[in-house]
Amino acid sequence: MAGSGKRRRVRGSRVVAVVAAVGAVGALTVTFVSGGGRGSASAEANLNDFVPIERVAVNVPTPRLGPNASKGVFTVDCGTNRNGKFSPDNPVAQPGIRNGAEHLHDFVGNLAIDANTPDAVLAASGTTCRNGDRSSYFWPVVRIDKAVRANLGTQALGAVQPTVSCPRVADRLPAVPASARDSVRRDLAALDRQLASANARLAASRGRIDQRLNQSVIGALRAERAETIKRISRTMSGAGSRPRGLVSLVDCEVSYDGLHATHSAAPVTASGASPGVRCPSVRDKLPGVPASALDEVNRNLDLLDQQLAEANERLVTTKGQGGPNFALNAIVGPLQSKRVATLDRIAIAIGRTAPRPQGLEALAPCTLDERPVGGQPGGNNNGNGNNGGNGNGNNNAGEKPLPEPQGPNLELPNNTGRIVQPSKVLIEYRGNPGAKVTAMPRFLRALTGDAKPTSRGPANARATWTCSGFADRLSDRYPICPDGSQVMRVQDFPGCWDGRNTDSENHRAHLAFADPTTGACPQGFVAIPQLRISISYDIPRAVQLRGQYALDSFPEENHNPFSDHNDFVNVNSEKQMRRIAACLNEGRRCS
Repeated sequence: MAGSGKRRRVRGSRVVAVVAAVGAVGALTVTFVSGGGRGSASAEANLNDFVPIERVAVNVPTPRLGPNASKGVFTVDCGTNRNGKFSPDNPVAQPGIRNGAEHLHDFVGNLAIDANTPDAVLAASGTTCRNGDRSSYFWPVVRIDKAVRANLGTQALGAVQPTVSCPRVADRLPAVPASARDSVRRDLAALDRQLASANARLAASRGRIDQRLNQSVIGALRAERAETIKRISRTMSGAGSRPRGLVSLVDCEVSYDGLHATHSAAPVTASGASPGVRCPSVRDKLPGVPASALDEVNRNLDLLDQQLAEANERLVTTKGQGGPNFALNAIVGPLQSKRVATLDRIAIAIGRTAPRPQGLEALAPCTLDERPVGGQPGGNNNGNGNNGGNGNGNNNAGEKPLPEPQGPNLELPNNTGRIVQPSKVLIEYRGNPGAKVTAMPRFLRALTGDAKPTSRGPANARATWTCSGFADRLSDRYPICPDGSQVMRVQDFPGCWDGRNTDSENHRAHLAFADPTTGACPQGFVAIPQLRISISYDIPRAVQLRGQYALDSFPEENHNPFSDHNDFVNVNSEKQMRRIAACLNEGRRCS
């Protein structure tokens, strides 16, 4: 079947290039795997990654509708990201890690979301969705780069040492009770030791991508972190300060950041990205908090999160307004004043029954992260630093910040060229062919596809590519469409839920895909509205034929079309989700 299935992505021209690289560096070994990467990093596409859509066999099943089928469809219009909310954050798969995706995402819906945004802040955010849906929908951008051609030179993995990157836990905790402080610190230190041990194990795969070792290391680390983070949660809850959402911080990633070293940024003088406000972290700087002050301190910590999110949302909604100092004077300055007052209230609350913490006022100033190319990040978010950080519940101590988008095209290492704005984004909640659906829970996290089939394996990767007029087939290669047909990505999310959790330790286990022919959910799961996002692009056919359009990706994926993915955070109200479920169960078409 041309262009579908879990294909072996090894091409003759690429093998020659890698063999040559082996001779040059001596130590390079590359594990080529089904469905993934080239074992190198370059900004070019590969013509073998493209296929005329007519050559792709029909492969989309049409499930038979049962007597209890929920036949309706609920459509949401959230636009096509005309406001330009782009980010290399992934709040679902890599919460708390700034620029963790290492590639750019289109965001529609929620205007406040970034890697650190708490649920309460998401619920109060503005949105691009016409019906008031505050959910966040985001996917990797597509670019056209006519300056590169397929099968040019490659940069091999020879000198690259993979490392593990994990979300920082200390930055996401509520106020730590004084009675629990020592125990929590011991467990945060244990997280650091676990990370160091995982990185020591990965040293054996220097210069190559080893799926089995990666899966073994990440699986063992996930189990250790899960137990340690649960212990932190139990300790703090018992002392009167219950953390929420810590399960989202369990999973870690294997990163090949060393491949960035060969990338040259575009010759421009300033970043074209929407600026962001960066503020020093506060949660990890507080002493143990007396029991009598916990509620007040936590209210003010939440307020700091809200203030920062509001500032960043204003940067999106006021883009292009005022003069060169508008953002500093109208957004960053007032934010600092608010933070001064909030930090003072925190110090007063603690000081009533314990020594007043000194120096919190130094955490009030924030910076506008609007840097010239090559500059360093202006500061840290209230909930998180960069993807590095120094201990206190993880991330690699001393690790360099991940790259920021650069220039008017928001380029990142190995992700270059003009971003193609979708001509249409269709967001649909769909029924189940065999059962009535249950309303989704609020703040459900979901993802589909896999951004790293090379380093993680292809088990979760999905074929998503097609052309308008060819909805009966999906390809894991970039389609070449006939005249008058648009390039499309069709991304289906899991439609079954475990009935309890809004996230899970690997961000997948709380959801499952229904049987594609019957719609049956696995045992223990219930049917929920199945999200489908269809994205259409006007890409000139000459660009398609020359292999000049490609997906943004992690460096080791090299624009692998099989690395396509999509993410979602449900911020619909409970009332709205019941309305969506009723629409589907009654067989109506709604919006």
